[in-house]
Amino acid sequence: MKKIKNILVALDLSHLDEKLISYASFIAERLKAENVYFVHNIKKYEISELFEEHLKDVNLDEVIGDELNEKVKEHFKAPANWEVLISEDPYSESLIKYIAEKYSIDLAILGNKKHEKGTGVVSGKLLRLLRCDILAVPGAARESIKNIWAGTDFSQDSRKVFRVTKDLQEGHQVDLKVVHVYSVPVQFSPYVSPESMGPKVEKHVKEKFDKFLKKLNYSEAIEPLIFMGRESGAAQKIIANLRNSDVDMLVISDKGGNTFSPFAVGTVTEELFNANLDVPLWVVK
Repeated sequence: MKKIKNILVALDLSHLDEKLISYASFIAERLKAENVYFVHNIKKYEISELFEEHLKDVNLDEVIGDELNEKVKEHFKAPANWEVLISEDPYSESLIKYIAEKYSIDLAILGNKKHEKGTGVVSGKLLRLLRCDILAVPGAARESIKNIWAGTDFSQDSRKVFRVTKDLQEGHQVDLKVVHVYSVPVQFSPYVSPESMGPKVEKHVKEKFDKFLKKLNYSEAIEPLIFMGRESGAAQKIIANLRNSDVDMLVISDKGGNTFSPFAVGTVTEELFNANLDVPLWVVK
């Protein structure tokens, strides 16, 4: 079973950095990670001509490196090895991909700043570029994992989600709910009303849920959580219900494989990744 040994944390000198460092400390200790790499990319081409003269004698790599090292020393308490990496690259995404491959990164922790102007280092490109798991952390994230939602479409790909949930639950009291969004097939709508089809589809989904959970051979208790998504997309249905829950983390696969469910290949995952969530989102690769 794949273990999280090496973690990358992308920093951008924003107010979210302290949250990312402390959350990385929490996750690294929880999963017994060995190495954590804090990465910052200096985009010198973005420096205004107004400041070029003032900064020409300043060693930005050294100044920023010193600042981030101090922040990490203050907020990172896990017993893992850590290192601050400073680089200059026109594209932060390509830099993060390079470091992830060079250091055999298992998990990349990024800031979710969708509610602010700009998107920071979090970009839809990273969802496709990185081969490692991705954890998008908002400023409101709690350093506590007592309730986890795990998304599934009953496909083989979605089973890998439970590798992560098992690791997060190990040695801790954590409630796990498995989330599935179903819809009444639209091709039947001219002939059969969604109201009459709904109960039959839901019964079918529950039967598939039971079979899926049995195949998982999961030792911990799992509570099914089924939503009907005919009134909105699967991602929006999940987001709406997240707001009324006490969830500490949402874990989903990067892709699915069941065409019956809207929780399918890439689309819902990408929507959730690009959404303004108040809880951390773990995308399993």
